[in-house]
Amino acid sequence: MPRILVVEDEAAIARVLVDNLIFEGHEAEAVADGAEGLERALAWQPDLILLDVVLPTMDGYDVCRRLRAQGAATPIIMLTARGEEIDKVLGLELGADDYVTKPVGVRELMARIKAVLRRGELTSAAGAVLEFGKARIDFDRYEATVDGQTVHLSPKAFGVLRLLWESKGRALTRAQILEQVWGYEVYPTTRTVDNHIAELRNRLEADPAQPRHILTVHGVGYRFVE
Repeated sequence: MPRILVVEDEAAIARVLVDNLIFEGHEAEAVADGAEGLERALAWQPDLILLDVVLPTMDGYDVCRRLRAQGAATPIIMLTARGEEIDKVLGLELGADDYVTKPVGVRELMARIKAVLRRGELTSAAGAVLEFGKARIDFDRYEATVDGQTVHLSPKAFGVLRLLWESKGRALTRAQILEQVWGYEVYPTTRTVDNHIAELRNRLEADPAQPRHILTVHGVGYRFVE
């Protein structure tokens, strides 16, 4: 039974979400502020987090950032009344898996939750270890080392690298990477993918300025070669 943590300060909304999640067969609980949400997420290890943006003590963006900084790969769906593109981009940049603008219908939200959980199941079911240069990547454990030394990668950076690797040298556009890794509507003005490519090169390539494995295909996007 998937466990879902709801971090929402409006009690009525939190109650509706928890009741519907339980009805759908999930184990669910709610907390009402950001600091408590961060603490509970790390202690309870839920399978998914529904995270409001505007929260007491610590906003949802900060909760997301801190979870990712501590290596938590738990899928996160951000909930907010803010519908501006920049707000959605910020959530994705910080490592959210989806971004839902309120008000949202319960059926749509439940469908999004199922889709995010399904992506996580598919990823964990097809475990693999990638080695290139002095880097070793264990996708199941979300662990990366270079020359035997542990390096930190964000969960989305693992996703981007795995997608490029499994594409077997084929070049992928930024839109394709966004769709496959984030499962989200594409915003062509964002540099979300570029930032994660830079993260991968800086952490894994011997010379990030002259990468040998994570390559730019001008006019197209990126590809990976071993």
